[in-house]
Amino acid sequence: MELRKILNGIEDIKVKADLNSNIDMIECDSRKIKQNGMFVAIKGFDIDGSLYIKQAIDNGAIAIVIEEGTKIKKTDIKENTNIIIVPNTRIALAKMACNFYDNPSRKFKLIGITGTKGKTTTSFMLKSILEKHGNKVGLIGTVANYIGSKNLGESSRTTPESIELQKLFSQMVEEKVDTVVMEVSSQSLKLHRVDGCEFDYGIFTNFSEDHISPKEHPDMEDYFNSKLLLIKKAKISYINNDDFNVSKIKKLLPECDIRTYGIDNEANLLAKDITVTNSSVDFKVKIMGKNERVKTGIPGRFSVYNSLAAISVAENLGVNAEEIKEALLEVRVPGRSELVDNKKGLTIMIDYAHSPESLQSILNAVKSYTRGRVISVFGCGGDRDPGKRPIMGEISGKTADFTIITSDNTRTEDPEKIVKQIEVGIAKTKGKYVTIVNRTEAIKHAIEIANKNDIIVLAGKGHETYQEINGKKYPYDERQIIKEIIG
Repeated sequence: MELRKILNGIEDIKVKADLNSNIDMIECDSRKIKQNGMFVAIKGFDIDGSLYIKQAIDNGAIAIVIEEGTKIKKTDIKENTNIIIVPNTRIALAKMACNFYDNPSRKFKLIGITGTKGKTTTSFMLKSILEKHGNKVGLIGTVANYIGSKNLGESSRTTPESIELQKLFSQMVEEKVDTVVMEVSSQSLKLHRVDGCEFDYGIFTNFSEDHISPKEHPDMEDYFNSKLLLIKKAKISYINNDDFNVSKIKKLLPECDIRTYGIDNEANLLAKDITVTNSSVDFKVKIMGKNERVKTGIPGRFSVYNSLAAISVAENLGVNAEEIKEALLEVRVPGRSELVDNKKGLTIMIDYAHSPESLQSILNAVKSYTRGRVISVFGCGGDRDPGKRPIMGEISGKTADFTIITSDNTRTEDPEKIVKQIEVGIAKTKGKYVTIVNRTEAIKHAIEIANKNDIIVLAGKGHETYQEINGKKYPYDERQIIKEIIG
């Protein structure tokens, strides 16, 4: 594509370039650059892309994009290199990516889902419902990316970088996808990864403390305002009216088309007469003006909210009640309240709960229907908000009957230190607990002490099939671990 077309619509740009130059690829990773490529130098939390300009040019870059004020060595630049200077390289990358791939999000219905928790489950519910209706659906999110039933592989992050995202959208257009459901993280909104995306629908599931750290959000206000950007972008949005913070959005954004769903507070879509068991939840809801009984095989009150969000969008897209009911009954989500069959006949649940709110939610849910004890096994990730560690310890101590504190993606931190920080919180309670730093040994201990009336909740890993330690990901699938321990 001609350079002039790629730069179309980018404001306050300074160019020292041949605008007729043909660009074959755009990348912000110098290692991926090939002949006739464009390198966008992004200043990240750990790495300044401008330090890799020479490497990018050596690999074949004929154009570089830098921010105003960036100093570059003349020796790094070849005589015919096209130089583009912009106020913000992240914003420029997103716009250029849209131009390069011919704005693919305009060619299908795009549904964005944000919120502290519930994004993954809601996205899988919507995908299931829309496919039941006959749509060809693309899914982008935490677990993996899909085109229909084809798994495109695990995601490295919830929402891809803008150039990866537009490339993925373009692939979906080529494969005749008509609807895309995507999880939209607060980071992706804050860092302009979804700039240029045309969202037909937005969903805001809930809001609670998470992702507060030097490399994420400095405070809750920044976290909330980042998520709010999705609602500003979407043509129609659906919000959880039972969530204290989320319910304020209608007043905060009166110019936006915002509709509500809920259980306790008045809403456009309301669930009533809820029944929760250890394997499902069912409730009454009005679809297309008629009262319907809906059941889903993901237990817990939170599943009602996720179902309501999915139903709201599906109803607007013309999906009928029978299709919605069948899809919600069949849907399963990897690592979200996922029950693992085993030879001992124990109830073992794998869940991605890795924040105070999500841990509280899953423990409360299982406690409400479990006849025996709730055995909680969890840790906290390294290089993430350390403030939530004692909070999660206290939650497990107060809610679970027995807690095993262990490790979970320690990254560059000392696992013993993380476990001790969790222990500070649980020590404030009367809850019984042990600390077993090795996660496999912790799971083994839980299995040894459990009986058939108990439930073991393995929280934190969910769909993940690895442990991240010192910058390396080691294979670690809890389903396989359970099988090996019991086998």
